[in-house]
Amino acid sequence: MRGSCILTKTILLVFAETLLQMDRQQLQKFIQYLISEHHTEVLPTAQKLADEILLQRSEINQIPGAPDPTAGASADDDHSWHLDEEQVCEQVKSYLSQGSYYNANKQLNSLFAKVREMLRARDSNGARMLTLITEQFLSDPRLILWKTQGTPMTDKCRQLWDQLGALWVCIVLNPHCSLQEKQHWKVLLEKWTVVDVCPQEDPDFRPQQMPRQDGPMNRNLVHNAMDSSDSSSDEDGGGGPHRPLENSRRSRHGTQRPHNPRASTSAIPRTVFHRALDAVGMSWDNLHLKNILSSDTYCSHVPDSSMLCGSFNSQGQPLWHEPLPTCAARVDALRSHGHRLAALRLAVAVVRTMKQQQLIAQRRWHESQQQQQHLRGSSSGHSSHAVAGSLATPCTSRCTGIPPPLPPLPPATNSWGEGWVGHPLDPIGCLFDTLAEASLVPDDQTPRAPSYFDPVGVEDTGPTLPPCYHHMPVVASRDRSETYLTLAVEVALIGLGQQRIMPAGLYAQEKSCKQEDRLIAKLQEIELDNSLVAVLRRQAIVLLEGGPSSGLGIGIHPESVPMHTFARFLFLSLLNYYPDLAYEVGLRAMRLPILEEHEDSDDPVNGNVSSLVLSRYPRWFTLGHIETQQCALASTMLSAAKGEVLRLRTVLESAQRHIHSSSHLFKLAQDAFRFATPENGPRHPTLLSVAFELGLQVMRMTLSSLNWRRREMVRWLVTCATEVGVEALVSIMQNWYQLFTPTEATGPVATTIMSHSTIMRLNLTFAQQDELSSCARNLALQCATKDPPNCALNALTLCENEALAFETAYQIVIDAASHIMTSSQLFTIARYMEHRGYPVRAYKLAMLAMKNVHLAYNQDTHPAINDIHWACALSHSLGKSELTSMIPLLVKNVQCATVLSDILRRCSMTAPGVSCPHPPTADGSKHHHHHHHHHRSSTRCGGGMKPLSYDRPPLRQLLEAAVAAYVNTTHSRLTHISPRHYGDFIDFLGKARDTFILAHDGHAQFTQLVENMKVAYKGKKKLMFLVKERFG
Repeated sequence: MRGSCILTKTILLVFAETLLQMDRQQLQKFIQYLISEHHTEVLPTAQKLADEILLQRSEINQIPGAPDPTAGASADDDHSWHLDEEQVCEQVKSYLSQGSYYNANKQLNSLFAKVREMLRARDSNGARMLTLITEQFLSDPRLILWKTQGTPMTDKCRQLWDQLGALWVCIVLNPHCSLQEKQHWKVLLEKWTVVDVCPQEDPDFRPQQMPRQDGPMNRNLVHNAMDSSDSSSDEDGGGGPHRPLENSRRSRHGTQRPHNPRASTSAIPRTVFHRALDAVGMSWDNLHLKNILSSDTYCSHVPDSSMLCGSFNSQGQPLWHEPLPTCAARVDALRSHGHRLAALRLAVAVVRTMKQQQLIAQRRWHESQQQQQHLRGSSSGHSSHAVAGSLATPCTSRCTGIPPPLPPLPPATNSWGEGWVGHPLDPIGCLFDTLAEASLVPDDQTPRAPSYFDPVGVEDTGPTLPPCYHHMPVVASRDRSETYLTLAVEVALIGLGQQRIMPAGLYAQEKSCKQEDRLIAKLQEIELDNSLVAVLRRQAIVLLEGGPSSGLGIGIHPESVPMHTFARFLFLSLLNYYPDLAYEVGLRAMRLPILEEHEDSDDPVNGNVSSLVLSRYPRWFTLGHIETQQCALASTMLSAAKGEVLRLRTVLESAQRHIHSSSHLFKLAQDAFRFATPENGPRHPTLLSVAFELGLQVMRMTLSSLNWRRREMVRWLVTCATEVGVEALVSIMQNWYQLFTPTEATGPVATTIMSHSTIMRLNLTFAQQDELSSCARNLALQCATKDPPNCALNALTLCENEALAFETAYQIVIDAASHIMTSSQLFTIARYMEHRGYPVRAYKLAMLAMKNVHLAYNQDTHPAINDIHWACALSHSLGKSELTSMIPLLVKNVQCATVLSDILRRCSMTAPGVSCPHPPTADGSKHHHHHHHHHRSSTRCGGGMKPLSYDRPPLRQLLEAAVAAYVNTTHSRLTHISPRHYGDFIDFLGKARDTFILAHDGHAQFTQLVENMKVAYKGKKKLMFLVKERFG
């Protein structure tokens, strides 16, 4: 390696960037100080340059920019940076001390980019600079804090560590480094891995992990189709011994991957540097690999032998068998060290290998299915074979999720061991970028984030222009349709469609989601043409028929990462070209096996399966995001199928079967309703009926389980049914018990349906109005029978236009009054009866309500007081006999003296049968005065009859009760009275005297009460003085 490390007092970054940060005054000061410091050496040169710059046509003004020795050398010069180690350390330390601020993260990402630039320029100081950065990262005081507190590091910080680890993989995979350099790096990496605070490879690592709850037969099936040991020799191109990066993620799960011995024997958890340590032992000496890297025309001319060694495909094109992360790490290292063409050649070989392994996995799956069918035919009595046979049938929307055990397969079909999307090295993104970069239009200079930049937790820098691609044929390819762009798209599709197990931790799951979103966003930037559509079609078919090796295949593991986001991209891309295939992909991807696996644990209609999955281990932290994507896929398919009845029905059935969240199903119903009723444009009745059916399922799901949006859901369903028509309204009222609670059915449902606005909107005929009214009355009576306390009033309102139904509802209330209805509910219904002109029925209900009312002596602010006044006023207005029946109940259940005395006075103001005044109330809406026009004596003038006497029944009993209540209340209040309440007590005694004197011997009774007080409470001198002063 050329270049030398010049450790003088210079600068770290490209000096032009420092100059850009200075304003005019700072630049002038800088130049003057520089000349002053070295005036004898630089003054002539400075004067000469100044003269040339001032000449407009001088050569220096014709050249854009200026030379900068800190930016690296030209191609022919010695590659050496002027590196100031102290400044590197200080800057990194400063950025880390700022925490997860946007500017600090941006600066640290710039440092990583600088290291990449140094590697590309083959500057020997790249590794040294990364060493300095790493040591500062390990000295970050937050690491100790996070470790002692047991809290995970922030996502932004973790993303920086991931980039650091990936950079070290690039460093140690330098194809031209010496053995001494490798040994030096190995010592450094081993030293860092034993540092106590060194972050682990798995950010969600738990010291004692529980094993996954899955059966060995499922694992065996997945790995029979997915994993393999490469049969080719090192010399022939198998790359068999070079697998250090293959199972690095598996090791963190211990018992999850028993076939990985290193996972169970490693005493130290793997750190972020272990991948780089693994890569130190990788070699570039394989002859087959060297041939791939050095020549575009390297191929085999003996097809028969090519398949035996595995080094070439059927067309004689070279393949490279290594775990995909390892392959991608090689490609990234080649790119990073400036070997762009070699990286491109290796990427092409890797993608061809992926395609071949994909097809072999597909063929093996078909063979296993045929074996299962044969076994089922020969021994049909075994249930396991019957299940296996069911798996062989075409599956368009749902698979069983738990396939039967298969017979042992031949050596497995590929060597891609772990999940690619979400991998720390982002192998799919690296291969895609390498191939897409070769397809860029030459004059496309749009800046974009490189593949090694993983913006987890980093703010978006704003919109950028999409890249402009064109097809560049692969050099020396025997397939005319094969271009770098088609291979880029194909590797992204294979990676996104890979069947992979959901990682265990929150960070890993979010990383997987974000890498998937980024890959799809890159694919969406590519303008589709016939060649790319053909690639999409071919991959969609292969993925659908790929069995458990494909995320869209049959027989996948229940904990597989769902394909909703990817399938939505495929659906939209294929819809205008191959609609049948698009719908097959969308329907197959709708499944969510992790929830369907637990359907037996909970009621699939009423149970909350999602909460069960969230409480198990490992948790699916991103389940909410996954269900949102599932809903978006279903919504997209519904919108596309709105004009096709059969497809709409198929999508509806799939959504009803696979969407387990009532909230997401409700969102889907709202989307369908919006698509069916556009503001401008024709309505879609079939899609509207789909929205209605989805709404019905939402009602059934949330009927017995809590959902905070239940009220909104009920109101929306009534709105949707109104749009569908009268038949839908009749249907939900006739089947209300399956959809609503009695309170909902008589309240927001039936009341809204029977409202004047609904009738006018639907423009109903009289016959249709009668049909709706009849259904509403039947519903009201059923609900009132089932839940009288909450439904009686609404039921009476709905039945008031039909005498028999109204009488039936009234009788239901009477029957329920004695055992399940409260006095408040009965008073409310009684007031309604009075308002509707049924005073006798109101009186009967008021009597029933009074039996349930109890007021103690000190409850003079009880909420039932207004109702008690109203009941007594109603009794008085009906006549003496009614009042005579009411007063014993009043005396028995009310011990509050002020309430009794108030009623006593009001009943004595007019004769029975003539309305007495209602008490003043703050809630005027509770009291209705319409009864005066209906009561039998309301037309008589009070002057024709004498008011009731206090000395005769029924007021005599009420007066005696009021006097006794005042006596008891007086003694009770005196027991615990304080000086601040003396004034209130004197006022209370004044009211008591006003009531006492209504009796013929009341004055004497009151005098006796006062005398007894003076004797019993003579110790309260101040109070007794006030009593004597006021009452003598």
